Amino acid sequence: MSFGGQTPTIVVLREGTDQSQGRGQIVSNINACLAVQATIKSTLGPYGGDLLLVDENGKQTITNDGATVMKLLDIVHPAARILTDIARSQDAEVGDGTTSVVVLAGEILKEIKEHVEHGVSSQTIIKGLRRASTMAVNKIKEIAVDTQENNQRETLRKLAATSMSSKLIHRNADFFTKMVVDAVLSLDQNDLNNRLIGIKKITGGALQDSLFVNGVAFKKTFAYAGFEQQPKSFKNPKIVCLNVELELKSEKDNAEVRVEQVSEYQAIVDAEWQIIYNKMEALHKTGAKIVLSKLPIGDLATQYFADRDIFCAGRVAADDMERVCQSTGASIQSTCSDIHESHLGTCETFEERQIGGERFNFFEGCPAAKTCTLVLRGGAEQFIAEVERSLHDAIMIVKRAIKNQSIVAGGGACEMEISKYLHTYADSKIPHKQQSIIKAFAKALEVIPRQLCDNAGFDATDILNRLRVEHRKGNLWAGVDFQNEGVRDNMAAFVWEPSLVKINAIQAATEASCLILSVDETIKNQESQAPQAPGQQLPPGAAQRAMRGRGRGMPRR
Repeated sequence: MSFGGQTPTIVVLREGTDQSQGRGQIVSNINACLAVQATIKSTLGPYGGDLLLVDENGKQTITNDGATVMKLLDIVHPAARILTDIARSQDAEVGDGTTSVVVLAGEILKEIKEHVEHGVSSQTIIKGLRRASTMAVNKIKEIAVDTQENNQRETLRKLAATSMSSKLIHRNADFFTKMVVDAVLSLDQNDLNNRLIGIKKITGGALQDSLFVNGVAFKKTFAYAGFEQQPKSFKNPKIVCLNVELELKSEKDNAEVRVEQVSEYQAIVDAEWQIIYNKMEALHKTGAKIVLSKLPIGDLATQYFADRDIFCAGRVAADDMERVCQSTGASIQSTCSDIHESHLGTCETFEERQIGGERFNFFEGCPAAKTCTLVLRGGAEQFIAEVERSLHDAIMIVKRAIKNQSIVAGGGACEMEISKYLHTYADSKIPHKQQSIIKAFAKALEVIPRQLCDNAGFDATDILNRLRVEHRKGNLWAGVDFQNEGVRDNMAAFVWEPSLVKINAIQAATEASCLILSVDETIKNQESQAPQAPGQQLPPGAAQRAMRGRGRGMPRR
């Protein structure tokens, strides 16, 4: 039905809804992602700077780890948040290359922005990017070097050192690479669960004071009177691990018991004491010299064990307890009445030692050692936290390298080779309109060596031209030489990275770019009206809309 030859306007969305669409919306999303890329790209590489991030509570974080930066940046733009997701996925899947994946995704969007503005269909661009990504991944698999025949430990140390080259601890790389490789090789090689590598941080001391413990170490737990009378060192002790509370429980449970005579009340008290004494006697009869529990061990039990030369610790953290069980062979018991010899664990030495201002319990020489602990020292809390993040990246790299034993050269060598390959392929075999998309993808890959040069203060244009010449000559692994500000064979210089890092980064960056390009309309619901500033006039009808907004969700009378 028409009114005077005009179609009536139909309002479908709630009044106040923000609706943006079309080519301008895609360009806006790309610009938002480029703003995020500009924030993080200065942290890339061995000479990348650190960011100081302060949250709303005033907590400071100093880091150049891409996943940490993206997590702490309070990004509100919905399209730009996709870059946060790919940084997290890269961190979870590989552990390193989190900055690279964000920089690469931003550069891909920057290179194809011109095509969007010229009216090229989004679907054409997406097909071209996916084709280029597949070709790039296949090329990496083709040129990657297999390391199975080489010395595994040395290869893993070189990979860990490359991962650390862009971190705060790169000056102490020799010290920490040995620690990281020993830690990963101490795990069960079938599942390589890196959560079984405990990392403890103690302020004070130098970085070289950090310890590798081939077993378990954890901070002294809350202790009651009688704790200091317990022995603090054992040789070959038996260890029992509990999920049992060794405390008088009547006060905690707020139980109400009605009695008529004092003797009846005394009988209840005696029964409660007898229950806990029975538990402690059962533990004493097992022959265990160390009693650990996830739940509290009270003052009565602490003194009981001290009188019998037994060490006890309550409120042990769940992850520490799990690592104790993995290394000593103990199993967690939920009762004290049916503990057999097979349930107990053992280790060569147990000792409580002072490290800095803290006391730690050390379980070393464990027979089933499938876990270890890294005790980190340093001057400031922020510094030690960054060391922990750096070691996490290196541990993940070593872990992935054990399962996927193929490597490529770093320092921009791999990206330049793929860029050359895609340019050549696009010129000779792709005559139609996807050619320019693939060439844009190839150019975007050059952002990695260019940004490495910029962050190091080198002449990026000169070095990139020299790299292009070297790769045209067939020098497969020519990359940036940070020592001499030039070009070198980075495979021969032992700048190695697992091929999995590059493959995952290219795939994640391409998927993020395609996802952002496929969004050509954003509909944002208005949650509530902004508070009115003093003297500000509301537009016509806004007061009524605000009132309706406040009343929304009220129950009917």
